[in-house]
Amino acid sequence: MRYSDTCLLQFPSKGLDLSPPPQGRRTFFISYLCSGNFLPDCCLGTGIVHCEIPDVLVQNHYCDIKILFYMSYGPRTVSVAPMMDWTDRHCRVFHRQITRHTWLYTEMVTTGALLHGDVSRHLDFNEAEHPVALQLGGSEPVDLAKSAKLGEQWGYDEINLNCGCPSERVQKGAFGACLMAEPELVANCIKAMRDAVSIDVTVKHRIGVDDVASYAFVRDFVGRIAEAGSKTFIVHARNAILKGLSTKENREIPPLRYSYVYRLKQDFPDLEILINGGIKTVTEIDRHLQYVDGVMLGREVYHNPFLMAGFDARYYPMLAGGLQASRTQVIEALHELGAGERLRCER
Repeated sequence: MRYSDTCLLQFPSKGLDLSPPPQGRRTFFISYLCSGNFLPDCCLGTGIVHCEIPDVLVQNHYCDIKILFYMSYGPRTVSVAPMMDWTDRHCRVFHRQITRHTWLYTEMVTTGALLHGDVSRHLDFNEAEHPVALQLGGSEPVDLAKSAKLGEQWGYDEINLNCGCPSERVQKGAFGACLMAEPELVANCIKAMRDAVSIDVTVKHRIGVDDVASYAFVRDFVGRIAEAGSKTFIVHARNAILKGLSTKENREIPPLRYSYVYRLKQDFPDLEILINGGIKTVTEIDRHLQYVDGVMLGREVYHNPFLMAGFDARYYPMLAGGLQASRTQVIEALHELGAGERLRCER
C-alpha cells in the first residue's frame, strides 16, 4: 500500500478530527508516528477521521503526530478480471451492489481508442465503482503514458497493462500476450506510465507464450518489469498460445500451473502477486491465499455473481461499509440505479 497523502499536525491528547478526509467519502488505513515509534494500524470508517491518541505518547497534552494516509481502499485480496464485452460500467455497477470492497477492472481500452476516439465513452464510470482499475492495451510508451494520465484524471485507482490477451486482433496491434517476449519494451512502457501518474501501475500477464514452459521465463519477465517500477503482478497461470488456439481455447486448453505463481511470490516476497485462471469457489480462493496476495476471478463471477455476496465479510472484515445484500436487495438497488440513469439520459 502506498501513501496517498501525508500531513504533520498537532492534536489534543484525546482525539483528532479531520473533516473532510483528504480524499472524501472513503475508508482509510491510518498510522501515526510519535518520537519515532509506529503504533499498530487501526481501520477507520468513512467520513470524519477520528482516533484516540494514547496518553503515554502525550507530553503537555499535545504531541506532534505524523498522519500517514494510505490508499483509500483495502488490498487486492479479491478482484474481478477485465473481460472484453462483459465488464463494462453497467456490469461493474451491478457487481458493486454485491460487494463493496472487491477490486473491479474495466474492459481493455486501447491507447488508440483514447488518444483518437471518444474519451468520455471509454472512461466514464459511476463513483460507486471504486475501487476500480483501468486496463490499457498498447505497446508505445508515449501513448501509454498519455492514456494512463487520462485514466488518472478521470479518477481511476489503478492503471493495468494488458500483457496476457492472446487474441489475433490484439497481436496485430503488437500488444497483449506477445509483449511477454519483449520485457525491455514492457519495462519502458511501465516506466513511462509510472513517470506520468501517481496511482499504481500494474501488469496482467501469462506464465509463458507458445511452447515456453520454463518457470525461468516468467520469473525473468517479472523481475525485469519490477525493476521498472511495477510492484503488482496479476498472473494468469496458463501459457498463451499465440497461433492455433482461439481466445476461448486459450482460457481452457493450456494447462494451469498454479505452482509457478506461488514460486513468484516466494522469489519476489516484496511484490504483490495475484493469481488468476480457472478459480471458481471460495474454497479455492482460500487455498490460493495461503501462497499469494490476492485472487482474481473471471467468468465464474460473471455467470455466478452472487458468489461474491460474502466477500466483504470474509476478505475485508477490517473495512467499514461492507455489504451482505440479499438477491432481492440487489435487484431493488439496480432498479433504483436504472431509474436514475434514465433521468440522467432524459436531461
